[in-house]
Amino acid sequence: MTKEMTRRRFLQKGCLALAVVAVPGGMTLVNLSPAVAADTTFKPHAFLEIAPDGGITVWVGQTNLGQGTHTCIAMIVADELDADWSRVGVRMALAADVFKDPVWGVQLTAGSTSIRRRWDLLRSVGAAARLMLIRAAAEQWGVDPARCKAESSRVTGPDGRSLGYGELVGAAAKQPVPDKPPLKAREDYSIMGTYRQRLDMVDKVQGTAKFGLDVKVPDMLIAVMDRPPRYGAKPLSYDEKAAMAVKGVEKVLRQDDKIAVFAANTYAALKGREALATQWSKGAVPELSDDYIADLFKRKMAGPGAIKSRGDADKALAGSATTIEAVYSVPFMAHAQLEPSNCTAFVEKDRCRIWVPIQGQTASVMAAAEVTGLPQDKIELMTTYCGGGFGRRIESDVVAETVALSKAVSRPVKLMWTREDEFGDDVYRPASVCRTRGGLDAKGNLTALRHKIASPSILSRVQPDAVKDGMDSSSIQGLDDMPYKLDNLLVDYALVDLPMRVGWLRSIAYSNNVFPVESFMDELAHKAGRDPVEFRLSMLEPGSRAHKALSLLAEKSGWSTPAPEGVGRGVAMTECFETVVAHMAEVTVDRSSGAVTVQRIVGVVDSGISVNPDALTAQMEGGAVMGLSMTFSEAMRFADGGAQTENYSGYPILSMTQVPKMEFHLADSGAKAGGIGEPSVPSVPPAVANAIFNATGVRLRDLPLDTSKLKKA
Repeated sequence: MTKEMTRRRFLQKGCLALAVVAVPGGMTLVNLSPAVAADTTFKPHAFLEIAPDGGITVWVGQTNLGQGTHTCIAMIVADELDADWSRVGVRMALAADVFKDPVWGVQLTAGSTSIRRRWDLLRSVGAAARLMLIRAAAEQWGVDPARCKAESSRVTGPDGRSLGYGELVGAAAKQPVPDKPPLKAREDYSIMGTYRQRLDMVDKVQGTAKFGLDVKVPDMLIAVMDRPPRYGAKPLSYDEKAAMAVKGVEKVLRQDDKIAVFAANTYAALKGREALATQWSKGAVPELSDDYIADLFKRKMAGPGAIKSRGDADKALAGSATTIEAVYSVPFMAHAQLEPSNCTAFVEKDRCRIWVPIQGQTASVMAAAEVTGLPQDKIELMTTYCGGGFGRRIESDVVAETVALSKAVSRPVKLMWTREDEFGDDVYRPASVCRTRGGLDAKGNLTALRHKIASPSILSRVQPDAVKDGMDSSSIQGLDDMPYKLDNLLVDYALVDLPMRVGWLRSIAYSNNVFPVESFMDELAHKAGRDPVEFRLSMLEPGSRAHKALSLLAEKSGWSTPAPEGVGRGVAMTECFETVVAHMAEVTVDRSSGAVTVQRIVGVVDSGISVNPDALTAQMEGGAVMGLSMTFSEAMRFADGGAQTENYSGYPILSMTQVPKMEFHLADSGAKAGGIGEPSVPSVPPAVANAIFNATGVRLRDLPLDTSKLKKA
């Protein structure tokens, strides 16, 4: 931990940051070999370092949230490098411009972009280094580089002589970096596409991995904050003297509408916060509650919204042989990551050092610079392992708070959010209500869809300029870009204003909108008297990725064979983040209690090239577990002007004993690598709801599903 934060290491990374430059439409490699040639390692660019002993380090800027991306990134570079995989390691780098997303222009781990946005760049990094090593060896031997070959971290010449990569680092560093090194054909991959153990597993199994909560800095204070229990509430009074009387408490400091307690240890800080006995004002909307929210959504659904359409949905619906309509809802959700938000910071006169489990490095550096008044190049941010995140760590609020506290006390400070802080002041996945109307012609073909959706707007908070004429394009993901062919589609979006913060959660708005779309597809198929799979396939282009994935799901799940007695089956699919995912769920229902047991989940994924099938399968498994948790239990509750949910006891997540039998199949279309973290979730809830309908004839349209409605069904 401290090794990575030394001044020397920071300066090294700062120099290397110039080695890859963002340009419109992507990134390009820049030759900085003279700047590093005197060093003892071969560092042709910021992502790669080869030591004289042959050890290879791949430096990454994407956060390790447990998704396996670090290993996949190392595999891509190592394959093009023709490296000995047993000598490859991966390290998290300090925040730096070189790691910014080529599209967004910020360093951010989100949107399943870590590989698909850097696919060509990562390959070029490995290929360029490989070519430089070959040229270095050929120069020593006085032979044509084209007659040399690289394999398993060695270069072999035409006469059989060979040199290891470690022996060539000095000479290779003097070679010019090729601008556009030739990349391997897919059939030549030797590492990508194979099962590889994740490189972070050893540290995690042995307990040596450093998460944010593990960070310790000499002379560090622990801080917790007393936070408003209601939105917009201010502290009216608090007992600072009582807090200071707690053994270990060293300082109490009000920061805007919060009160920080600094102590020598966590226990003292928490007891000090408790002793404050803060009295709070009523807040901005004291009447806020679940009923208040439901009524507001109802009024918004009745009013006008912003329209996005193609064709003429209203005319097509009017001319349809049959129309049906249904209303679906999904709740506010917390991120509920296992490791609560935390950050350690030390603000000094001429620099600020930060250790934090974070997904949004650029925003955090900017926040720290604003708080401290220091230029951004004086902010050193080290990203630790994260105990989950699911989008919560995109936010930089914990960094801004910690830096302000450290600046105030002129000492290193570790700020810790408790579980109650997390649930009470999260940046929630917004709730939404969606009323969908669809038409069928006389042959049972879909003629048009009309969606009316009401939801709070994330973009209104984070990027207000992106909301045009009342339309938040991110709120309608999954509604206007479904994979099906449809000439007439209208989306009517109503923005809902509420005081709680809303933000992105894994799978973003697809987690809201695939549920109504895929549930309604099931309703339409049932109304048309058609098989749900056949109905969907009829609206997909034959030979398309979506058509192939759904066809493979039908084959692998045994869809065409009768389900066992008492078992209901349902399907759903989604296409997003350049990936197609389809799920089939099998359920049984206890007719006396309404209890639902998910017996089996079968999934098919086409994310193009699978870098590490083991990591991909793990993402599918984790996504299915999260999707099942959304299906049955996760929902935030609100009362008395604030969040009512305080802990997992009021926000149960799926337990190990509830995880069904799962199997996943890869439908590789040959496309370039797509995202997988996000697309693995959205089609699970509708697949389960459709299976319940198949088993009982009861349609459940609100998440989490109220299975009590299934009693005696």
